[in-house]
Amino acid sequence: MSESNVSTPDHLKVINFMKYRFVAAVFSAVILLASIGSLIFNGLQFGLDFTGGTQIELEYKQPADLAAIRSQLTSAGFDGAVVNHFGVETEVMIRLQQMEEPTRNQGEEGTAQGPTLTDRVSQALAVDGDGVVIKRSEFVGPQVGAELRDQGGLGMIVALLIVMGYVAFRFQFKFSVGAVVALIHDVIVVLGVFSILHLDFDLTVLAAILAVIGYSLNDTIVVSDRIRENFRRVRQSDAIEIINISLSETLGRTLVTSLTTLLVLLALFFVGGELIHGFSIALIVGVVIGTYSSIYVAANILLAMNINTQDLIEQPKEGAEFDEMP
Repeated sequence: MSESNVSTPDHLKVINFMKYRFVAAVFSAVILLASIGSLIFNGLQFGLDFTGGTQIELEYKQPADLAAIRSQLTSAGFDGAVVNHFGVETEVMIRLQQMEEPTRNQGEEGTAQGPTLTDRVSQALAVDGDGVVIKRSEFVGPQVGAELRDQGGLGMIVALLIVMGYVAFRFQFKFSVGAVVALIHDVIVVLGVFSILHLDFDLTVLAAILAVIGYSLNDTIVVSDRIRENFRRVRQSDAIEIINISLSETLGRTLVTSLTTLLVLLALFFVGGELIHGFSIALIVGVVIGTYSSIYVAANILLAMNINTQDLIEQPKEGAEFDEMP
């Protein structure tokens, strides 16, 4: 391929994204500081998966009134009980923070249940076998919850390190720094939203954050690949112009992917039930902020590290010049 300047397609309208890079940098700094501050002072409201507690599944013959159930549990002293529909409106999932250690039933080897706590819930809800059935009662110990929390955090760190290594190998070290900074940016913002809004953080939310890492990485790699390609094609332009061209070329794909994904997530949020509200919220926030970070955070890092054509020029193989001789 000739090393002369290659013009952009005539139909392409190049948007000057980098004109607002300093505004974007200030915006990112503000939301990051707000998120980190909330995480430090408010922390996360960990769900039953991480704190330990008892989970009771009930089945009603008629659609259950969640407000009435919450009122009954509060009156019985079960403050902070989480009550949600479980699949259908006749099934209810009650989650209680650990209140007492359950005992093992004789003859049920390896099955941990909380009969005392379950009996108290039954009495509070007037569960007498007529119209309501307790289908399942499970206990999650605090030690298991702590292990899940630690392993989940370790999993996110390992994922980010693997991403950095992959992008450095696939592209160039400066691209890997930009990609990882963008991913860290996205993760902190999602965690900050859950901290600020005091939303429950459980295993489904952790799974959503890992999915956000994958989604944001995919978007960043698409943009990075186009930037690398244009640095090698458009030799007589500066870095800002090449990044603007690359972002303009991938904008259509980015918007279509983000909008179609958001449509699915909004459907999950509104009709998927309360049990996956946290999951859908984390993904909605992650997709929005991930799209933003792919455009501005990763590109800003590349400009801050003075990305240029020399960083991406392909080194000729030894003997290649002799292969081209007649």
